[in-house]
Amino acid sequence: MYTKNSYPFLWSYPILFVFLLLLVASFSVQARDTQEYWIAAEKTDWNYAPSGGNLINPENGLGVYGNTLVYTKYRYIGYTDNSYSQPIPQPEWMGILGPTIRAVVGDIIKVHFLNNTDLPLSIHPHGVMYNKDNEGADGGAGGSIPPGGRYTYTWVVDQDAGPGPDDPSSIVWLYHSHVMAEHEINLGLIGTIIITAANKARSSRGPVPRDVDQEFIALYMIFNEENDEESGMKHTINGRIFGNLTGFETTLRQRVRWHLIALGNEVDNHTAHWHGQTVLDRGHRTDVIEIMPANMRSVDMIPRSPGNWLFHCHVNDHMMAGMSTRWIVK
Repeated sequence: MYTKNSYPFLWSYPILFVFLLLLVASFSVQARDTQEYWIAAEKTDWNYAPSGGNLINPENGLGVYGNTLVYTKYRYIGYTDNSYSQPIPQPEWMGILGPTIRAVVGDIIKVHFLNNTDLPLSIHPHGVMYNKDNEGADGGAGGSIPPGGRYTYTWVVDQDAGPGPDDPSSIVWLYHSHVMAEHEINLGLIGTIIITAANKARSSRGPVPRDVDQEFIALYMIFNEENDEESGMKHTINGRIFGNLTGFETTLRQRVRWHLIALGNEVDNHTAHWHGQTVLDRGHRTDVIEIMPANMRSVDMIPRSPGNWLFHCHVNDHMMAGMSTRWIVK
């Protein structure tokens, strides 16, 4: 704490003292890391079951959910720089999700958005701090970016955007388009932001928490493709059905963090369940996590048994409609 006895010279010149304090505060803000991303919205074809079959119970087939598998979707695609010429590859298990945005408490996030579609779109984040022009919704300069338009969103990762006292060292937030949110989310314009607590990141790997070996993200959502017709209700994990989402692979004794999210309508009440393993949810041991639309949960696991295990929603109708995949422990 500063006192008059600490720096008598400065206290003789109060204006100079205030100036120096403001200068120090300015440097502390400028010392924040800026996490920079280039993300485009693009119109694509999406196949809910690229194998063409039911990989959980092949003898059962896909039922009515296999009548049509490929639909036109809109997705967020990450790029290396502002030329938007080199897309950043994603793990297979991410499926339809947009690029993961990462930051540490105290950072600033800049997202350079290019709308390469035929609709006005935006990027609206959950959790982080922003002003009206950077909300990506409900008016403001970034609330609706026209086709072909560009906008740079600036978000501040303050203490309230980071893990709370009972949270693990990193937590997950959603981002999605919010011009006509319910329509654009169903189109596939969904991604996540992972925030790591201050002093918990691996400096050599950027804003990744140092107390975990792997992080997985799972979006439980029913995409409505045919105006409520059952054949068009795609019960997905990361946009795939009946085990067609692959890549959830780990090894014994790895420290694995699962970020679970849900979006959609009143039918999107899900119970994510792992076979063969339990997770720790804010001090509570379980193997089923309840998630509802716009819920975001981060839980920890240390796999104890090798195998090819089911990972699915435990709601009966959702299981029957294909909301399941497998995770492999080597």
